[in-house]
Amino acid sequence: MKYFQGEILTREGFITGYLAYDQEHVSSEICKGIPPEKPIAQGLILPTCINAHTHLGDSFIRFKQLKLPHNVKDLVAPPNGLKHKLLKEATEQEILEGIQTSLSEMISTGTSCFCDFREGGLIGIYQLKKGMKNYSIDSLVLSRPSQMKYEKEELDRLLQNSDGIGLSSISDWDFSEIEKIARHVRKKKKLFALHASEVIREDIDHILDLHPHLLVHMIAATQADLQRVTDAAIPIVICPRSYLFFRLRHNLKDMKKTGVSLLLGTDNAMINTPDVLEEVRILQKTGIFSLKELLTNVTYTPRKALNLDDCIQGRDLSKKVIVLERDSLKLLYVST
Repeated sequence: MKYFQGEILTREGFITGYLAYDQEHVSSEICKGIPPEKPIAQGLILPTCINAHTHLGDSFIRFKQLKLPHNVKDLVAPPNGLKHKLLKEATEQEILEGIQTSLSEMISTGTSCFCDFREGGLIGIYQLKKGMKNYSIDSLVLSRPSQMKYEKEELDRLLQNSDGIGLSSISDWDFSEIEKIARHVRKKKKLFALHASEVIREDIDHILDLHPHLLVHMIAATQADLQRVTDAAIPIVICPRSYLFFRLRHNLKDMKKTGVSLLLGTDNAMINTPDVLEEVRILQKTGIFSLKELLTNVTYTPRKALNLDDCIQGRDLSKKVIVLERDSLKLLYVST
């Protein structure tokens, strides 16, 4: 038997104590006092992380050492952003190797599941699933039509092979096409997610009319917009390092005031490593959120929002845990 000792994150907050670990599972019982043997790691003990927003297909671009534009439209907006041009030009092997590098990075930094927005229609889904073979990490795959329009047959095939649909913003699309897609996804009881109000404020009525299960960004939304999202119980994924790269202003204080449910993601793998703990470290420097809130935003909150079933009973710790150094949040240990 091995032991972890320190401050253990539960849904109710931190509890000081230790956990037993027998190489197959972590005990759900938090013990008080000193463990019977020297612990293998001491620090902050929490469930493995959930990266709630990735684009792993563009991982290969990070290693091309290109000077990327710091403008959302020029770099990532479909269909003509540089990212989409590079994806069309890339070989499948390039894309697969990039995905696999990102998967390895996530596993080594304590992430056990990620939610990926897959460009490229069915091919995009197959590339991710092919890349994930032999990697011990879970995923939610939100696919996207190959063209920016609704086609029933294609959408049926996408939903048969993925967990739902994840679209770019309503500003990129003919709204009537998104309406058809959202309605189809709801009918099939799959997840519908949407980028929203990233660079400019978008019409909150139109956004909510789509009944999304998950929104990404919303950093240009007003406090009134955020309150409506909070009232509708729709979680928002924020990606702080992406906003720094694109030099975007944010409304994190308004998010804190409204109490909207927040998840964290790393966004495009071409500009950021997919280490969601880096997002926590960036946000910690703002002083807006407590450490408990931030760590909950990468553990318990996304598990609830995304209906992930990888927690055991008792204190609701994950089947695996990670241990962080208290002050730096440096990763000390990942249980296997």
